[in-house]
Amino acid sequence: MKTTAKVLSLIALAATIVPCMLFAAGSIGHEMVKWIALLGTIVWFVVTPAWMGRDVPIDAAEVEI
Repeated sequence: MKTTAKVLSLIALAATIVPCMLFAAGSIGHEMVKWIALLGTIVWFVVTPAWMGRDVPIDAAEVEI
């Protein structure tokens, strides 16, 4: 599960960065960059917490705040 999430996160990050570089090179249009970068950003924010989250310590249930 974590490996799949890491791969999807990397692809989403690339989908956010690569279209901007392609636009600067004149390969794709502005509208296409906006949609691909938006999709990549949404996927990145959804997938990344799945593998980047921290584990709760064992004694966390015993701590009273």
